[in-house]
Amino acid sequence: SPVATTAAGGVASPAAPVATPPLPVLLSIGDFQKLALRIGVITEATEHPNADRLLVLKVDVGDGTPRQVVAGIKDAYQPAELVGKRVVVVTNLKPATLRGVESQGMVLATQDSSGLSLVVPERPVQPGSTVK
Repeated sequence: SPVATTAAGGVASPAAPVATPPLPVLLSIGDFQKLALRIGVITEATEHPNADRLLVLKVDVGDGTPRQVVAGIKDAYQPAELVGKRVVVVTNLKPATLRGVESQGMVLATQDSSGLSLVVPERPVQPGSTVK
Protein backbone atom coordinates (compact mmCIF):
# COMPACT_ATOMS: atom_id res chain seq x y z
CA SER A 1 0.00 0.00 0.00
CA PRO A 2 1.23 3.54 -0.66
CA VAL A 3 2.84 5.46 2.20
CA ALA A 4 2.26 9.18 2.59
CA THR A 5 5.47 11.20 2.64
CA THR A 6 6.31 14.73 3.67
CA ALA A 7 7.79 17.33 1.32
CA ALA A 8 11.21 16.53 2.84
CA GLY A 9 10.80 12.85 1.92
CA GLY A 10 10.03 11.57 5.43
CA VAL A 11 7.09 9.38 6.28
CA ALA A 12 4.04 11.45 7.22
CA SER A 13 2.29 10.63 10.46
CA PRO A 14 -1.38 9.71 10.15
CA ALA A 15 -3.77 12.61 10.52
CA ALA A 16 -5.03 13.11 14.05
CA PRO A 17 -8.74 12.43 14.40
CA VAL A 18 -10.87 15.57 14.48
CA ALA A 19 -12.21 16.15 17.97
CA THR A 20 -15.97 16.47 18.09
CA PRO A 21 -17.51 18.61 20.79
CA PRO A 22 -19.30 16.73 23.54
CA LEU A 23 -23.03 16.37 23.16
CA PRO A 24 -24.95 19.01 25.10
CA VAL A 25 -27.22 18.07 27.97
CA LEU A 26 -30.65 17.26 26.56
CA LEU A 27 -33.45 19.55 27.70
CA SER A 28 -37.15 18.87 27.80
CA ILE A 29 -39.55 21.08 25.86
CA GLY A 30 -40.60 22.48 29.24
CA ASP A 31 -37.00 23.50 30.02
CA PHE A 32 -36.68 25.22 26.64
CA GLN A 33 -40.00 27.03 27.11
CA LYS A 34 -38.59 28.67 30.25
CA LEU A 35 -36.41 30.85 28.01
CA ALA A 36 -38.00 34.11 26.93
CA LEU A 37 -36.51 34.76 23.48
CA ARG A 38 -37.66 38.01 21.91
CA ILE A 39 -36.72 40.11 18.92
CA GLY A 40 -35.02 43.33 19.91
CA VAL A 41 -33.83 46.35 17.96
CA ILE A 42 -30.50 47.84 18.99
CA THR A 43 -31.10 51.56 19.58
CA GLU A 44 -27.65 52.44 20.91
CA ALA A 45 -24.23 50.78 21.03
CA THR A 46 -21.11 51.99 22.84
CA GLU A 47 -17.77 50.61 23.86
CA HIS A 48 -17.61 49.15 27.37
CA PRO A 49 -15.61 51.50 29.61
CA ASN A 50 -13.72 48.68 31.37
CA ALA A 51 -13.34 45.89 28.81
CA ASP A 52 -11.65 45.46 25.43
CA ARG A 53 -14.02 42.84 23.97
CA LEU A 54 -17.40 44.05 25.24
CA LEU A 55 -19.98 46.46 23.87
CA VAL A 56 -22.84 48.02 25.84
CA LEU A 57 -26.10 47.88 23.89
CA LYS A 58 -29.49 49.48 24.46
CA VAL A 59 -32.08 47.14 22.99
CA ASP A 60 -35.81 47.75 22.47
CA VAL A 61 -37.53 44.41 23.17
CA GLY A 62 -41.04 45.85 22.97
CA ASP A 63 -41.71 46.40 26.67
CA GLY A 64 -41.47 50.21 26.71
CA THR A 65 -37.99 50.71 28.15
CA PRO A 66 -34.84 49.75 26.25
CA ARG A 67 -32.74 47.16 28.08
CA GLN A 68 -29.04 47.46 28.63
CA VAL A 69 -27.21 44.37 27.39
CA VAL A 70 -23.47 43.81 27.62
CA ALA A 71 -22.24 41.65 24.73
CA GLY A 72 -18.85 40.15 23.90
CA ILE A 73 -19.07 41.05 20.21
CA LYS A 74 -16.61 43.95 19.86
CA ASP A 75 -14.12 41.86 17.85
CA ALA A 76 -16.78 41.35 15.15
CA TYR A 77 -18.86 44.55 15.19
CA GLN A 78 -18.34 48.28 15.41
CA PRO A 79 -20.92 50.12 17.56
CA ALA A 80 -22.22 52.27 14.68
CA GLU A 81 -23.07 49.27 12.47
CA LEU A 82 -25.28 47.75 15.18
CA VAL A 83 -27.77 50.59 15.60
CA GLY A 84 -31.07 49.58 13.99
CA LYS A 85 -30.12 45.89 13.74
CA ARG A 86 -32.72 43.34 14.87
CA VAL A 87 -31.36 40.60 17.13
CA VAL A 88 -32.58 37.69 19.26
CA VAL A 89 -32.45 38.50 22.98
CA VAL A 90 -32.87 36.27 26.03
CA THR A 91 -35.06 38.57 28.13
CA ASN A 92 -35.61 36.56 31.31
CA LEU A 93 -32.05 36.18 32.57
CA LYS A 94 -31.28 37.57 36.00
CA PRO A 95 -29.29 40.82 35.64
CA ALA A 96 -25.52 40.32 35.80
CA THR A 97 -22.74 42.84 36.26
CA LEU A 98 -19.98 42.46 33.68
CA ARG A 99 -16.82 44.46 34.42
CA GLY A 100 -18.86 47.01 36.37
CA VAL A 101 -21.78 47.42 33.95
CA GLU A 102 -25.18 45.76 34.48
CA SER A 103 -26.51 43.53 31.70
CA GLN A 104 -30.26 42.86 31.55
CA GLY A 105 -30.28 40.10 28.95
CA MET A 106 -28.19 38.35 26.34
CA VAL A 107 -28.01 38.67 22.57
CA LEU A 108 -27.62 35.39 20.70
CA ALA A 109 -24.67 34.87 18.39
CA THR A 110 -22.87 32.03 16.69
CA GLN A 111 -19.26 31.52 15.77
CA ASP A 112 -17.44 29.41 13.22
CA SER A 113 -14.06 29.52 11.50
CA SER A 114 -15.02 32.69 9.63
CA GLY A 115 -15.91 34.60 12.80
CA LEU A 116 -18.78 35.70 14.98
CA SER A 117 -22.29 36.46 13.71
CA LEU A 118 -25.36 37.71 15.54
CA VAL A 119 -28.51 35.62 15.22
CA VAL A 120 -30.97 37.83 13.33
CA PRO A 121 -34.46 37.35 11.84
CA GLU A 122 -34.58 37.07 8.06
CA ARG A 123 -37.18 39.82 7.79
CA PRO A 124 -37.92 42.90 9.94
CA VAL A 125 -40.32 41.64 12.62
CA GLN A 126 -41.64 43.83 15.42
CA PRO A 127 -39.59 44.35 18.61
CA GLY A 128 -40.89 42.06 21.33
CA SER A 129 -41.96 39.32 18.91
CA THR A 130 -41.54 35.90 20.50
CA VAL A 131 -38.95 33.53 19.06
CA LYS A 132 -40.39 30.02 18.99
